[in-house]
Amino acid sequence: MAKGSNFRSAGTGRFITPGKAAKSPSTSLKEPRTASGSSGEHYRSAGTGRYVTTKYGKANPGTTVKES
Repeated sequence: MAKGSNFRSAGTGRFITPGKAAKSPSTSLKEPRTASGSSGEHYRSAGTGRYVTTKYGKANPGTTVKES
């Protein structure tokens, strides 16, 4: 896959443009473009990009992104 990054909206989990991500950095998540190989669902914080617990992710859908 091509090198670079993808951006997602924390609110919807959908991919967004780099320009839109730049305008809303606290509710956007930058992801590297890699082959997916994860198992199950995981959540990331939109603010930090770090993984958070499933419990936290479900309780805070506006600031986290669900990855399946």
